Amino acid sequence: MLVVNVHQAKTQLSRLLARVEAGEEVVIARRGDPVVRLVSCKPLAKRQADVLKGKVNIPESFFDPLPEEELAPWESR
Repeated sequence: MLVVNVHQAKTQLSRLLARVEAGEEVVIARRGDPVVRLVSCKPLAKRQADVLKGKVNIPESFFDPLPEEELAPWESR
C-alpha cells in the first residue's frame, strides 16, 4: 500500500490512478494522518432499455387525463 501526501496526490494523480487500476491501494494523508483510500471499482453495468420487458404491465388507463380534483393541486404551484 502506497501512502502519499495531498500535494503528491495532486501533482501525480494520473500515475496514482494507473497504480490503482493495476490493483494497488493508495492512501492519501494530510500531515501524516490518513484521510482517504483509493481503490479500484467495478465498471458500471451497461443499461438495457428492455430489462423490465414482460415484467411490468402498465394499463392503458395510466395515460388517461387526471380527474380535476387530483389535477388541481399540481396546477396551483
